[in-house]
Amino acid sequence: MIAKLKKWALSLKHNLYALYLAYHNKDVPFIAKVVSIIVVTYALSPIDLIPDFIPIIGYLDDIILLPLGIALAVRLIPKLIWNECKDKGREVTFKSLPHSKIAALIVITIWFLSIIMIFLTIN
Repeated sequence: MIAKLKKWALSLKHNLYALYLAYHNKDVPFIAKVVSIIVVTYALSPIDLIPDFIPIIGYLDDIILLPLGIALAVRLIPKLIWNECKDKGREVTFKSLPHSKIAALIVITIWFLSIIMIFLTIN
């Protein structure tokens, strides 16, 4: 069971690398690029939408949202290009990908606006 989960996690990581490469491919349709960049940016963001320290739901975004986003992006990318990016994605390391400061800023803004809205509704 644990070996199966490790294999699944590794395949998600390789698919994430492949999405990063697909985003830079000029033959990928625009909507696929948009979905790909959203998924990759969120995955590389140093801040999660739902912080991991919150019991149970903290890992919900990592377990559900990322795989769903990856699956959607893969469906939008032509198979030939996806297979090419997937093969190249096996050569990329996580450290070589940029970490997204923009995604971190977006998540911080969402949290900040949520806190303001909570305080405004309480008063």
